[in-house]
Amino acid sequence: MTTTLRPGGAEEPLAGGGRTRRWQICVNGRPVGGLRTTALPRGDEWWGEISELEVAEGRRRGRGTVGALAAEEVLRGWGCSRIDVTVPAEAREALTLAGTLGYTERMRNLAKHLDRPPELPDGLTLRPIGRAEFPEWLAGARSGYLHDLLGSGLTERQAVAKADADHRQVLPQGPDTPGAALRRLTDADGSDLGSLWLHLRQDLLPDGSPLAWVMVVEVARAHRGRGHGRTLMLAAERECLAHGVHDLGLNVFSRNTVATALYDSLGYRVTRRTLGKQLL
Repeated sequence: MTTTLRPGGAEEPLAGGGRTRRWQICVNGRPVGGLRTTALPRGDEWWGEISELEVAEGRRRGRGTVGALAAEEVLRGWGCSRIDVTVPAEAREALTLAGTLGYTERMRNLAKHLDRPPELPDGLTLRPIGRAEFPEWLAGARSGYLHDLLGSGLTERQAVAKADADHRQVLPQGPDTPGAALRRLTDADGSDLGSLWLHLRQDLLPDGSPLAWVMVVEVARAHRGRGHGRTLMLAAERECLAHGVHDLGLNVFSRNTVATALYDSLGYRVTRRTLGKQLL
């Protein structure tokens, strides 16, 4: 039997010059599943993504493996130097397949449904980050993001390109970007304890309800280990509910065990895992 990929639709252009296409996984010319390949520019490199991988017939016969390998060849042909796959938390077989093909987990998506505003500790204040202090805050946020990206397996050039592209995309108007809530946590003496970046117009759930997203939670180095990370997360939940949003998501890099433990204690659950590898 011969397993191949066959176009399942026309190639579609994406914003910024990217491209995506749906493919059928075929055995002897007969469709048994499908997947999607996507290529996106990151600086002077291209990143590939494999998504929507499904084998509807003949599972455990290696068809998903062959389909994924064929998709990698497509993305190599599109000039991609790196490839990521996103696996739903419940898709254990897909996670095993990705590991077999040499992908390593670098990031997790978490989410929580919010019911009631949590109480915040006394004596602490959240205030907006204004335009005058925005450049300094952004430099710090970018530095922390670069550190996490490098730790997740990206090269320095890839990390810089992704950090720059992501910040341009989600903060095009700086602190005045619609839906962006930039907040600084201070104590009674006005000391800077940490900062929060919450995006209130990030995504929609399948039922059409809004899903806000925590972009940055950063505790000032001199004040770490005192529970301020938890306070910032509780503040994010209060902010969401104040805007009528009852679901909050976030990304956590897999190596950040301290943050992972915090989110777990607050009731966040894993929804997706992102795994990646370099394309030779």
